[in-house]
Parts: sequence; structure tokens; C-alpha cells
Amino acid sequence: PPPVAAAAAPAAEGAPAAEAAPPAEPMAVDSTAAPASEAEGGRKGKLGRILSGSLPISLHLEFLCRNNHTDLGILQQMRSAVEPRNALCHSAIVLAHALMSAGTTSDTFLRDNLEWLSRATNWAKFVATATLGVIHHGHMKEASTLLQPYLPTQGLSASPFSEGGALYALGLIHANHGAAVRTQLLDALRNAGSNDVVLHGACLALGLACMSTEDGTLYEELKSVLYNDSAVAGEAAALGMGLVMAGSGSARAAEEMVAYAHDTQHEKIIRASAIGLALVFCGREEEADPLITQLLLDKDDILRYGGAYTLALAYAGTSNNSAVRRVLDIAVSDVSDNVRRAAVTALGFILCNAPAQCPKVVALLAESYNPHVRYGATMAVGVACAGTGLREAVEMLNKMASDSVEYVRQGALIAQALVLMQASPQGTDSRAGHFRKHLEKVVGDKHEEAMTRFGAILASGLLEAGGRNVTVQLMSQRGHAKLPALVGMAVFTNFWFWHPLVPFVSLAFSPTALVGLNEDLRMPKWDFQSNAAPSTYAYPPAMKADTKAKVDKVATAVLSTTAKAKKQEKAKEAEKKDAMEVDSKGAAGGKKDAAAKAGEAKEPAFQTLSNPARVLPQQEQTLTVMPDSRWDPVVKGTQIATSPGSSAPRAHKLLRLSGFVMLQDAKPGEAAEFLEPAQTGGPSVPTDMEEPAPPAPFEYTG
Repeated sequence: PPPVAAAAAPAAEGAPAAEAAPPAEPMAVDSTAAPASEAEGGRKGKLGRILSGSLPISLHLEFLCRNNHTDLGILQQMRSAVEPRNALCHSAIVLAHALMSAGTTSDTFLRDNLEWLSRATNWAKFVATATLGVIHHGHMKEASTLLQPYLPTQGLSASPFSEGGALYALGLIHANHGAAVRTQLLDALRNAGSNDVVLHGACLALGLACMSTEDGTLYEELKSVLYNDSAVAGEAAALGMGLVMAGSGSARAAEEMVAYAHDTQHEKIIRASAIGLALVFCGREEEADPLITQLLLDKDDILRYGGAYTLALAYAGTSNNSAVRRVLDIAVSDVSDNVRRAAVTALGFILCNAPAQCPKVVALLAESYNPHVRYGATMAVGVACAGTGLREAVEMLNKMASDSVEYVRQGALIAQALVLMQASPQGTDSRAGHFRKHLEKVVGDKHEEAMTRFGAILASGLLEAGGRNVTVQLMSQRGHAKLPALVGMAVFTNFWFWHPLVPFVSLAFSPTALVGLNEDLRMPKWDFQSNAAPSTYAYPPAMKADTKAKVDKVATAVLSTTAKAKKQEKAKEAEKKDAMEVDSKGAAGGKKDAAAKAGEAKEPAFQTLSNPARVLPQQEQTLTVMPDSRWDPVVKGTQIATSPGSSAPRAHKLLRLSGFVMLQDAKPGEAAEFLEPAQTGGPSVPTDMEEPAPPAPFEYTG
């Protein structure tokens, strides 16, 4: 198990604290291993592994583990800048760490800061345990083993917050692929009794693991929890019902959820039911119109809020003019600030297939007198333009980051991080580099509002997400809306009301990877070329640690005569130094210029990338196959000259620029080299390290 057992999930209050579990043995991601049986290796077996999602998930996990570039210095600096008693920022740093390490299986920061992590109590402990699900997302084979210290056990009652968080984490690990844990989660739900916190985690986990399965049994179990009318458990149950029926357009589910939302008095349940209805009708377009009209005309503003989200998800990625006009009308006419904020946010989902249009549409709304409308404008731009690095979006959000209202600044920072994810260039002088400096300044400013600092910390996590190897993609390469990503982003934007919903954003993460596979779906050692300078698409530079020790000195009294004497001495020394610098300045300056020119000339105009490689969206057009490569893509692009006027063999462009590329072997008779499985869990002790020698014999004399 990961070594956060004593911190993220200590024993129940009043019980003796458990000792920290020893670090787990590193495990290998077995995605490159050959199939174990002939059936698995057959065409049907390969097709099953692809369509079930098990192969893409394991390959993405392999890529994220191999290319993890998480900068722990950012987390350490944020931890030092935040006051120890600031619970909100403490929880934000835990969430930021989860986003930075999403899918990498590396929890080094938690291992090194167990005492700091142990300050999390109650719902903060729930969130801290749940973040393990984001860090180990896709690591399904070892999920139960990793979370065993925290999961509910018959006869043993630990902290309900750690148990509920562990169930939530299990759902995040198996998101949308939870057949293996369905029974385990269902048993946990049934055995939770009246413990609202455990029920909350179990309902969210079932919804995540069995998303869009339309499982009738699960739906009835979640509905029974909802009908108990407990605010905390009922909120998660309503969300879980929406997740299980996501995209189904079920009339029965809509009728039951609307009816119960009218009957209950708990705002938490009404709001979760409203969001659940939006999930049920995700992608249904005109089929959702009757429900949308019903919700938008309801006298309850929370259900009108749900109507705005239902409109957003039903027409997500369509740029439908009628839908855009409708949400704009709500944004300027509804009497509820929450509904107006949701309506403006809905524009981001509807226009996510045309990101360049979104800043133009919300430009006037971004200058509204109503701060809720301005916040919605930031979220709309962040959702629609995520991962594009669009200049217009960055400029708009940059202005809004200095808004007079703290939560508008929070939204602007989070949205700007979404837009700049994996945008090139990422150097210190780029837009992303300047934004990193601004985030550092906001987090370190103790006079800044806590809400804005919370947004800055979350933005830091999003900007560096997945070890700096993932971006947010709501649309597929073929232009189809991705249901899990839309669901995750829609639930994430509701963290306004409930911070434990932040981990849902990990459902929208997509690795910026190019992975080459042979006919057996294994990764061979294969190199290809990026025809751009390495610095153009390089990882951002790591944060430099501040090595200067800050010592507070006590002011001492200085006589006026002493001060005058020292001033005269300094003036004489300065004159001598100036004379010496004039003589040496010319020669030194010439040497520096020559060295700078030589350094610039050394950088090559191309870069060789190895399978699997991080490929940014802007980098895709520069990729070519190396002329003498043993492995060639099955489908090649156009041929180009390696250099003008050169007699060297011509290279092929890569037709498929990201994702998975099928390769054929040009030398099938020779033995091929394949990649060894990557180690998970961060740094480990080398397996070939020798055991220390036993001590020499001695006698104990007391």
C-alpha cells in the first residue's frame, strides 16, 4: 500500500493511531508483455482488448509512468508559502498534487510529508484519501491492494472519512471500466448502514465505475439511498444515478429525479438531482428539449440551474445557434445569480468544438456588472479553449485575473491554466512561463483572499497535470464529443458548492502521447523525428530551490558620525571599482557575446523522439519517419526531402499524428527489441543492490 496510511487515513478518533505502512514494492505495468494464451493473441482477443479499453488504459499508464516530469519543487514552495493553519489551502495543495501526479502512480510528495498530510481532518481527510484514485488512475490490477488499508472491513471500523474517500478513490481508478469492482462497491454500499460519509463515497464510486452502463440494479440501490432523504448521502446518490444513466436519455430516470427534487427540502439533494438530470441527457440534443423547457420554467432556481446544465450537455460540442441564443437569454434575464452563472458556463460546453468563437461570444458578458456572470465567462472560456493556448482567450483571462471580486480572480486563474495546458512554448519567457510566475506570486501573497489563493493552487496543479504530459480534450480527433470528459468537466465546474468534486476533472485528461505498436500490440524500440528545435516543445524548466537562508536581524543603533565615515569609505571603493571595470568590460563583453552566439548555434534544428513520446498538439505537423527506420507506419503520409537539395533518402510524414500508430517490421526475419515494462510508484531501490553485510560478532555486557 502507498505510505500515506498513517496520514491520509489514520485510525478512528479515540482509537490508537496505526503505524505507517512500509513502502510498497514497485510494480511493473505489464502493457508490453506478449499475450499469455493463443486466444488472447488471436484477432478477436486483440480486438477485445482494444474495444474494452484495457489496452489503451494500460498503454497510457505506461506512457505516464515513463515520462513523468512532475516538479515537486512547486508543491514544496506552495507548502512553505501557505500558513499551517489554513485548512482551505492545505486541501488545495493536496488536490494540486493529485492533479500534477494524475496517472503517474507516483506519490513521492505524500511519502515525504506525512506529518504535514496528517493535519487533514474530517472531509479534508476524505479528499486526501480520494486523491489516491487520481494518482493511480488506470492502475486497475493493483487498485484493491493499494487501497486495502483504507477500505471498509467487516468488524473493523476506521475513520469513516478515510473509508468513504477510499471507496471514492476506487471509483476514480476504475472510472468507466468498473465491471471488476462492481460487486465490491455494491457490497460496501449495502454494508454502510446509516453512515452518511461512507455512503457518500460508495455512491460516487458506483457512479464512476459503472458510468453510462444503465445498470438497473445499481440505479435502484442508489435510488433507495436517495429516498432516505439524508442530505450528504442523498447528494452523492443523485449524482451516482446520473452517472450510471449518463447519456441514456431515460424518461423514467428524469421523471423520478424531478419528482423527488420537488419533494425534498435539502438543497444539496435538489442540486445533485439537477446535475444528475444533465448527465442523463448528455449528447441527446433535441430529445432533451422538453425536459430543458420544464426545468427552465420551474419556480425553484436550483432546478433552473440544472436546466442550464442540461442544455449545456445536451448540445455539447455542437455550436447549435438555437442553444447559444437560449443560454444567452437566460444569462441576462434570470433573477438568480447561480442560474446566470451556469448559463454563461454552458456556452463553453456548447462551443467546445469551435474554441476560437467562445471568447468573441462571451466578450461582453466578461464586462458585466454582475460578478457571477463574469465568473461564468471565465469558466466558459476555460472549458471551450482548454489545451489550445489561444491568444485571445489568454488575453481576456489575464485581464480578469485582476478583477475586484475574489471568486472572479479564482475562475480566471483556473480557466487560464486549462487554456495553457500543454501549450507551446513552455519556457520562462512564454505566456505559460509568465503565468507560472503570477501563480507563484498569488500563492505567496498572505494578504490575498483565501478563495483566490485556492484557485491559484488548483491552477498550478492543472497546468502541470499528469507529470506535464496530459491536456484536457472534450472532443475526439474525429470531432465527436467524449462523454466521460464532458461528464467529468461538468461535475468539476460544480466544485463551487462542494470541493470533493474537484477530482472529477481527471476524467477529461488525455495524454499528449504518440505510441507505436506492432502487430502483437507490443511497443518496439522505435525512433522518429521532430523537425523543430528541441527547445520549441521542451518541458518547462524545473523550479529552482531557494537556497538563501532568511535570517531576521535585530536593528542596531548607529551613530551619525559613524554613518558618515562609512559612507565616505564606500564612495572611495566605488570609484576604484568603476575604474577597474572600464578596463575589463570590453573584453569580457566580447567573450559573453561570442559564447551566447556559440550556444545558440549549437542547438540542432530537429530532435529524435523515442517510442512512446510526448507530442504536443502544435508539434504534430513537424513529425516525420526516419528514412532508415526498421519500423514503418502501416499508413504513411506524404514524402518530403530531409533537407533542400540533399541526396539523402526522402522521409515520410506521419499520417496519424497522435494516439496509437500501428507499425510494420521491415526486417521480419531478425529479432526485434521491445520496451521493458515501466516501474510504477515513483523512485525505487534497484533490484540488483546487495544486502549490507552483518555486523561482526560481539558480546553484550549491558
